[in-house]
Amino acid sequence: MNPIDILFPLIFVVTAGFICAKIQFLSSTHFEGLRTFIFNLAIPIFLFLSMYKADLQQALSLNLLLSFYLPVVLVYFAVCIAFKVLGKLSLAESAVLSLSGCYSNTVLVGLPIIIMALGEHYGALVFMVITFHSALLFALTFALSSNVKGSLGELLKPLLLNPVVLSISLGIVANAMSFPLPTTLINGLDLLSEPAIAGALFVLGASLNQYSVKEAWKGALIISIIKLGLLPAAVFSFATWFFNLPTAHVAVVTLMAASPLGVNAYLVARQLRVKQDVAASSVVLSTLLSVFTLSVWLLTLVP
Repeated sequence: MNPIDILFPLIFVVTAGFICAKIQFLSSTHFEGLRTFIFNLAIPIFLFLSMYKADLQQALSLNLLLSFYLPVVLVYFAVCIAFKVLGKLSLAESAVLSLSGCYSNTVLVGLPIIIMALGEHYGALVFMVITFHSALLFALTFALSSNVKGSLGELLKPLLLNPVVLSISLGIVANAMSFPLPTTLINGLDLLSEPAIAGALFVLGASLNQYSVKEAWKGALIISIIKLGLLPAAVFSFATWFFNLPTAHVAVVTLMAASPLGVNAYLVARQLRVKQDVAASSVVLSTLLSVFTLSVWLLTLVP
């Protein structure tokens, strides 16, 4: 499949959001309302329905989870040690940079690409993996940061109560229990969830106006190379040669790892008050560069 056919619709919607925010076609209040609807209602309903309808026997795969998380954790600690020893940074700074090199924007970028490239039924694999994505990487970062105020539980509580995590968990439970939902209700929820992907991409484009790559472009470039090159290569290697996953499953975990840095990594950096400029710049730069790197991965992985 031609990568342009997959990426262009996504880039188009992101660009539309960026331009609308840039020329102030929509005010910040409008965007905030749209963001609230998309991330607190449309996406959670979309994720719940996807997990409710999913074939859990296919999605629940220990090898699938290990093929993604094992290399992610290894790269995280390798990058952290490298920044600490070679860069002579503090442990908190090294942890935040490691998070920036390993935290993928799976919901806004990875998921739409995987659905368009492989089919909607592979979305269940994505949802199963991302259930633990933020919790694991954020917990590691908070644990390694010496200047965290409050307990780890207090810091992770908002994450564990995140609408994305809750909706996926509820969908899994309802599916596993074979809980019957009326067809009319499912149809109504389907209609309400339709704007989820397009709306998320539109809001992503608008949010890119808030960040700049000018002040910390060198650090952002290093992080982007790790995020878009080293991490997906490691995941691809583990999925292919260590766990011998089916070709489509290799594509799913690799494309997830090859997604650009998610904005939540910047929010963690801001909360910890370290390397905020690099994290913010990395969000923008990795998103821009991912157009090219994802094209390479799509050519490699998708027939």
